[in-house]
Amino acid sequence: MGNLNVAVLGGKGFAGEVGKKGTVTDMTFFELKRGTDSVTLIEPSKYPEKLSSLFYAAAMSEYAILVVEAIDAYLGETIVMADSMGISKGWVVLRNYIQPEQLAPLLAGTCLEGYQPLEDDAAAVREMLLDLACSTVKEPGQGTCGSCPVDSHFNVKGVGTVVLGSVIDGWFRKHDKMRVLPLNREVVLKSIQKHDVDADDGVRGDHVGLALRGIESDELDRGYVLTTDPSVCMIRSVSGKAELVKYWKSPIKEGMVMHLGHWMQMVPCRVKAVSDDGDFHSPTLELELESDLIHKPGDSALMMYLEGGKLRVVGRIPLG
Repeated sequence: MGNLNVAVLGGKGFAGEVGKKGTVTDMTFFELKRGTDSVTLIEPSKYPEKLSSLFYAAAMSEYAILVVEAIDAYLGETIVMADSMGISKGWVVLRNYIQPEQLAPLLAGTCLEGYQPLEDDAAAVREMLLDLACSTVKEPGQGTCGSCPVDSHFNVKGVGTVVLGSVIDGWFRKHDKMRVLPLNREVVLKSIQKHDVDADDGVRGDHVGLALRGIESDELDRGYVLTTDPSVCMIRSVSGKAELVKYWKSPIKEGMVMHLGHWMQMVPCRVKAVSDDGDFHSPTLELELESDLIHKPGDSALMMYLEGGKLRVVGRIPLG
């Protein structure tokens, strides 16, 4: 069973031409299935009004399709987001007579530079994605642990609490005991589904539905993390050297309120201290977080400034 999570960025409507519409929140999910192989297309349907919609779609995806309908500030911000999130595998669809040479300067020096061109042909794209899913079957690891951030959650009659999300790391199995962070509650994983088909395990990159015993749906929230990994931890402050995107035009100031994005979390934070040794694109920052941020050692977070105008993606900072 192969599965791909693909963010469809740029032109709204393209994902609906390729896949079957599923869950709708601030993101819209579209599904493709062929036998046991599947593809989840994730469209940030509330972007550009909500930057969070774009961030969450990118955070859930290993691949991206960039649909270019206009060369504008929103396209630029979308490219910066995908590059900052490290989505290096993907494709480009050009519309409205836009030529490759018009887009090339915007992709130069980013991880999107190697994206492959795609014809604006829904049937061909559908077959290409399913062929790729078939050839990238992910096998469970041995002796590893897994984590799944919560995207959405609800109660199902006769089943109980169900969580939807994408496995961000490692793998886990049916009947595993999992921690729910930040509650630090232990639950039992009753069952796993992938695209409405029962499965024995969840592997990195799978889009899954998890039925849980030991917690109610109304105790959960987006961004909570289910994990079997003891190294996953929580922090309320961050200190470290950040790297701002090259297009960011002004220094970070004490007192600024930004958001840190990691997995399915967007946590408000305040800048407590800043020093930059003359290079404001590489500042050392002290950030105080409004709530717990869940992460693994060695991870980094995306910094966003929602009052940033045409560019709201600031850069990245290590989490320790």
